Amino acid sequence: MEGKTPAQSRVIMARAMQPTDANGYGNVHGGAIMRFVDEAGGAAAIRHARSRCVTAAVDHMSFKAPVHIGDLVTVTACVTYVGRSSIEVECQVHAENFITGVVTHTATCHLVFVAIDEAGNPIPAPPLILETDEDRERWEAAERRRATRPRD
Repeated sequence: MEGKTPAQSRVIMARAMQPTDANGYGNVHGGAIMRFVDEAGGAAAIRHARSRCVTAAVDHMSFKAPVHIGDLVTVTACVTYVGRSSIEVECQVHAENFITGVVTHTATCHLVFVAIDEAGNPIPAPPLILETDEDRERWEAAERRRATRPRD
């Protein structure tokens, strides 16, 4: 199985937040952003594995700034670690106010996906090829996170 670099599976997804994404005060629900993060992270995992992938875990997610109706939310998803069948993806979330052009970093989180076959059984994922110092730093940080995740 041929390995892939983080750049080969990177995904950038963007969409404007609509009234259905928000509460009555115009603040976008955290759940709407989390769903978008899961979609982008899943796309990166699938692109890496070239197979179905399911969400197995989402690490802590804190919202650093609010997102409002009309903001353009961009999620950048990048594979940071690959185990036998597990794939960790880092997602960075930014919100851009279309009128002012101000871009705000709103959240970063890590998700773990599992590559599966058509019957839903875990299958091996391609190895991750680390090309840059940043790739190696993200891998090492992912190993530390992996060591502290609950194993239910």
